[in-house]
Amino acid sequence: MENKTPSITENTISLKNWFSLILLSIVWGSSFILIKKGLIAFNATQLASLRISISALAFLPFFLIRLKVIDWSKFKYFIIVGLLGSGIPSYLYAFAQTEISSSVAGLLNSLTPIFTLLAGILFFRLQWKWSKLIGVFLGFIGALFLIFIGEDTGLSGDFRYSLLIVLGTICYALSLNTVKTYLQDIPSLTISSVSFFIIGIPASIYLFNTDFLNVLQEHEHGWASLGYVATLSILGTVLASIIFFKIVQETNPLFASMVSYLIPIIAVLWGILDGESFFMMHTVGMAFILIGVYISKK
Repeated sequence: MENKTPSITENTISLKNWFSLILLSIVWGSSFILIKKGLIAFNATQLASLRISISALAFLPFFLIRLKVIDWSKFKYFIIVGLLGSGIPSYLYAFAQTEISSSVAGLLNSLTPIFTLLAGILFFRLQWKWSKLIGVFLGFIGALFLIFIGEDTGLSGDFRYSLLIVLGTICYALSLNTVKTYLQDIPSLTISSVSFFIIGIPASIYLFNTDFLNVLQEHEHGWASLGYVATLSILGTVLASIIFFKIVQETNPLFASMVSYLIPIIAVLWGILDGESFFMMHTVGMAFILIGVYISKK
């Protein structure tokens, strides 16, 4: 009798895998409320620079361990992943949440899988089908709902700040496609540690050339905001990356991608608990985006 080795798509989904998925959703879904709390004391550039600096410091041991085996011929791709996967989005999200609610930011973040597909088709020669483009279209309809309904209800102030989140998801999409196309054979921890080392140096230099230390000492919420940003960096970036790739290894990419559906729910719940308003039209926008994600992934 012929022995058959189960493929990755046939892996058994255990209770531990479900727990890890829910934990990851909570961690990533909480990022938006943590940004909001960090902005109480720090301005947007300080918060983003602090977030990158702490994450880079946390990844530093991994970088040093892998220093001798890093393929530096792919340095330009590490720069792209560092800038588009973490650097630029950190600043965009921080600036956006000075004007829009954490709930809306979390909902718009769900566009990441849609733009990942679209970027793959436009720039990375990914094969496409009409059904996938229908999913992209539905996702965009949902985003328009959230952007302009949010402006009317006061949740997004100037709609241009909502567009910063959209731009951030485009950055994520380009970064993910770069990893898939050019860094497929590089361990995920190596990619993360090298990319954060690259962007961490200029972010740290900038941070300590601002009045960050004065704000930390003199603002009544300075240390509390630092705690929120540190939690965002260590849990939302370092730990979340480890959990995510562990889920992919133990199950399959389809199961891991379910996090895209859970993150906005967590973000909305945190926003409501923090006193943010949430309207039925936002539910409609979220539904369009998540249906679009489902169709484009199917």
